[in-house]
Amino acid sequence: MRPLPRLLAFVDDRVAALEDLGVRAAAIAAVGPAVGLVARVPAGSADTLTSLAARLVALAAPPMATVLVSGRADIALATGAHGVVLRDHDLPIHEVRRLPGAGDYFLIRSVHDLASAEIAAGEGADALVVGTIWESETHPGRPGAGLGIIEAAARLGPPIFAIGGVTPDRAREAREAGAWGVAAIRGVWDGGDCYQAALALTEGERREER
Repeated sequence: MRPLPRLLAFVDDRVAALEDLGVRAAAIAAVGPAVGLVARVPAGSADTLTSLAARLVALAAPPMATVLVSGRADIALATGAHGVVLRDHDLPIHEVRRLPGAGDYFLIRSVHDLASAEIAAGEGADALVVGTIWESETHPGRPGAGLGIIEAAARLGPPIFAIGGVTPDRAREAREAGAWGVAAIRGVWDGGDCYQAALALTEGERREER
């Protein structure tokens, strides 16, 4: 089983449609085990998600980056991904763990408040994605919850990923508040150099692990 990544690079419908998606995904994956690519297409079909997940698995294999699938444990298992990010309306963690082959998978729960984080921790989630921490372009108008929820969620036990408006400076603030890592969309996929963006968001974690 791969180590738990420190950066989760979420794909969305806009990113999935990029002509140079493969180039960008390969650049992010090149950072290695500190990075996880999350296949996610909210407006897409199951076939679209399956194709995306399989593509990310192929690109991530040489540098040993992790690939997760949003919401669909069956697609994660079918494509050789390494886990799933479960939302409120997805299967409970205990049901996913019973699926054949899911024993070594990362089962990560995405939550938006402390009450949901407490429930997910009690269910045995391997990690939690918590946010929105800062207001982001992906969810304009949604107020950020602030670092207080990271501090509180970190006391529950599972590693915490902060999501929402993440920048390199904010990633450091999140780690100081107790986060294991961060999750991002625009902060890692947009711009001219996805590799350097991923490096910047994992800089503190890689330094600590040396």
